[in-house]
Amino acid sequence: MAANPNSKKYQAVHLAAECYPIAKVGGLGDVAGALPKYLNAEGISTCIIIPYYNQKWTQNNTTTIIYDGVVKSESYYKEFSIRAFPDQGLGFDVYFVDMPDMLFRDQVYGYEDDPLRFIFFQQAALVWLNSWKSKPELLHCHDHHTGLIPFMLQQCPVFDKLKSIKTIFTIHNGLYTGAFDWKLVNYLPLFYEERRGFLDWDNAINPLATAIKCCHKFTTVSKGYLDELKQASNPLQWLFNEYQAKSIGIVNGIDAEVWDPKTDTALSLKLTGKWENFKDENKRELCESVGLDHALPLVVFIGRLNTEKGGELLTQAIGRYTPQNSKMNFYILGSGANNIEDNIRQLTLKHKRNIANYIGYNENLAHQLYAAADFILMPSLVEPCGLNQLYAMRYATIPMVRSVGGLKDTVVDFGDNGGYGIRFNDATVNDILHSFERAAALFQNKVLLQQLRKTCVALDFSWKTAIKKYINIYKN
Repeated sequence: MAANPNSKKYQAVHLAAECYPIAKVGGLGDVAGALPKYLNAEGISTCIIIPYYNQKWTQNNTTTIIYDGVVKSESYYKEFSIRAFPDQGLGFDVYFVDMPDMLFRDQVYGYEDDPLRFIFFQQAALVWLNSWKSKPELLHCHDHHTGLIPFMLQQCPVFDKLKSIKTIFTIHNGLYTGAFDWKLVNYLPLFYEERRGFLDWDNAINPLATAIKCCHKFTTVSKGYLDELKQASNPLQWLFNEYQAKSIGIVNGIDAEVWDPKTDTALSLKLTGKWENFKDENKRELCESVGLDHALPLVVFIGRLNTEKGGELLTQAIGRYTPQNSKMNFYILGSGANNIEDNIRQLTLKHKRNIANYIGYNENLAHQLYAAADFILMPSLVEPCGLNQLYAMRYATIPMVRSVGGLKDTVVDFGDNGGYGIRFNDATVNDILHSFERAAALFQNKVLLQQLRKTCVALDFSWKTAIKKYINIYKN
């Protein structure tokens, strides 16, 4: 059984809507599933609190109820339980807020009552923390789903016992603020009325804006993204500039144990000798499974098929390039907007010799694509950090990325001194097509290709580097 917080002192408690491998939608899940692990390894006693969902992991693993509680006011009365899962190889203890009618859903997000769901999740977590005999020193909140917590600690009398706890808020994607109508204000715990301005942004309750105003420190998942959030294209631009003194950009790390080509359980052909053999063997196996020519360069896309990730640009660029050239193959793994998914299916039907796809989520296939691909394409319009390019380089796959956010921070064009990737500036089809031509030419230059691969795998984007910056914030 996981340690009872009343008998074990946690220095830091993380709160998030996702946590790999329990519930993952995107990069937030990866980070929330790694950061506590590496903090514990560095001697910072850490656990995480997340909602209890009806997903495969919760169905297949046993948890223990250690607390029963209620969140209530004149407007609501919600019973909940806290379930504990011990550190069984995860590297940290996990605690779940179990509120069946609100949280025990098949999906993490996407419901009309999401604002209420996460209001209750945050309150329940704090009600439970209020019962701890030994309070943590710090709460680390992730994205808008936990953005009201810094406010509740400071402005809600019911949580006065927690007022001395410091809060850090990490923004994984600032496009999603969690804003909701003031009609729901009665579902928040009673707060000091004169402080309601902390909740408001543009005549709505905005959890992301609230967190920035009320937390002790906030971070973004790259310095480049923090700079972009201060620009005019962002609706919260003024806020990020006003509170920039308590902000810092830290590039995410990757879990070097999970993403290790020598031990990766998703690969039938692991790295045992030369990188050239590893890439060639995995590429041959993958291409043969879908009828692609292994001799051609292979470009892969892995991720959400939406505008933010450049989904429309992806299909337009491949649709223009492939009919004119049969010298490059593409494999697309992901899901998202129906029109983008349909376009990918149609492209695949037209060009079966050069295009393959898997519409959906497949973690094992993602690992296989990183191992097999020559290039990974990330034409993102917005990319707070990006993890796929970091995973790819771990497997000697050359990143082909737009110069935005964390992609700009982590990928240097091979045309520059010490560079190892392909970068393009504008979110246009022409820029992507030019990158395809550069990739095709690079693929023919085997000496340079191998040199860039060696540079990629020598880079250290593990949590060992990023964790030191987080610990420095914690200590300060």
